[in-house]
Amino acid sequence: MLLNTCILLECLFFLIFSSSATISSLNLTLPHQHPDPDAVAQDVQRRVNVSLSRRQALAINAQCQTGNPIDDCWHCDPNWAANRQRLADCSVGFAQGTLGGKGGQIYVVTDSSDSDPANPTPGTLRHAVIQTEPIWITFASNMLIKLKHELIINSYKTIDGRGANVEITGNGCLTLQYVSHVIIHNVHIHHCKPSGNTMIASSPTHVGYRGKSDGDGISIFGSQKIWVDHCSLSYCTDGLIDAIMGSTGITISNNYFSHHNEVMLLGHNDKYALDMGMQVTIAFNHFGVALVQRMPRCRRGYIHVVNNDFTSWEMYAIGGSANPTINSQGNRYTAPPDDNAKEVTKRVETDESEWAGWNWRTEGDVMVNGAFFVPSGVGLSTQYAKASSVEPKSAALIDRLTMNAGVFGGPRDDEGEGNSYPGFSGGGSGSGGTNRNNGDGDFFGMVFGSGASRLPPPSPSTSIFLSLLIILILYTITNHDAPLSLQLLLL
Repeated sequence: MLLNTCILLECLFFLIFSSSATISSLNLTLPHQHPDPDAVAQDVQRRVNVSLSRRQALAINAQCQTGNPIDDCWHCDPNWAANRQRLADCSVGFAQGTLGGKGGQIYVVTDSSDSDPANPTPGTLRHAVIQTEPIWITFASNMLIKLKHELIINSYKTIDGRGANVEITGNGCLTLQYVSHVIIHNVHIHHCKPSGNTMIASSPTHVGYRGKSDGDGISIFGSQKIWVDHCSLSYCTDGLIDAIMGSTGITISNNYFSHHNEVMLLGHNDKYALDMGMQVTIAFNHFGVALVQRMPRCRRGYIHVVNNDFTSWEMYAIGGSANPTINSQGNRYTAPPDDNAKEVTKRVETDESEWAGWNWRTEGDVMVNGAFFVPSGVGLSTQYAKASSVEPKSAALIDRLTMNAGVFGGPRDDEGEGNSYPGFSGGGSGSGGTNRNNGDGDFFGMVFGSGASRLPPPSPSTSIFLSLLIILILYTITNHDAPLSLQLLLL
């Protein structure tokens, strides 16, 4: 056992310090990273085609059969509330197969308070999300939950707000860190602010010190199989949804985004090797009023942007750096009146000699009011060969596919706490950062509690070491039969 541990350490240090150990040669793979992302993109379009064909064949005009494969999967059942966990079978894209709390007990939240994050009260949302077993969480009535500090969510949880008007706001908001199989459905998330430097429970038996959070609506950190569906998000200090540090297997669908600057960040920084395995589906969302940029802003990875309605931006809609793969299919992009902001795309702090070979593809997108998408990489890679052979569904149907985006049965914008946009005035310098500081920000302060000083970007060897270390941690978390020597090494 000790010998195995020593060998593992020796290999680790060899990879870190060997001059030939480049990032490209490490061939890093994340848990739940799909080996053929183009096949996943094809499957989303196939499911849309099936749902639209069914609707046409049945001549159904009701809102039930919309052609949206997620909604048609469960919403047409008048008795859906008797089988809530059917929702877990309805995800599409890279989060397909996300279980959430499927198979677990129903936990009904009856108490909207959040008085003691270190010792949550039974019946509260915080008490529900830290349980270790699968839990399907519902709400007894309409609730405004004002968080005292960030809500740390454990694996195999579903937050299901259907049947109630559930608003989550306050300090920290939702944190998913080194977890998997989480579904967040049908809740309003708004006015989230930084918080921390305190003790917070992350399980029934563990309470730990947390540094200052960024004020994201939903922060996804080193996590896989995450599905965010039918939520309304607005007015947060940093990002509405950020996914960083080796997160993958994510679908962001049917949401309504509004009143925000830096909407969505995918990827920690340009040098972080594990984010090469990030795979995200962004489908059937409505990007609404008072949005500025990052819908999303991508680093590395494969991002499938399909059948969304982009009705507002002030700078750009989709941006990126560090050679992300962006597959844009069947979206509607409506440009703002500003003649200087018609371009959908932005290569962040990168000149054309670098990005000319990046795979940024637009297929079947509809451009409105002078919008234009600058593609790249055509003919330079076979990465899109399969996806390109599939004719994307026309964005003329985008109204129907996004007609229910956001929370069901409620207003999609959250106007309750004023008209200022926190992200516009100095926000966004946390895990995602801003374009001005190249996005390295205060990530280490959030995790390890320094909170005060800004660290310089890590050296390449440090980045490789951290990447390898996180691979080992993720492997241990997701493989219960990992060798004991590996488990001991990570203690």
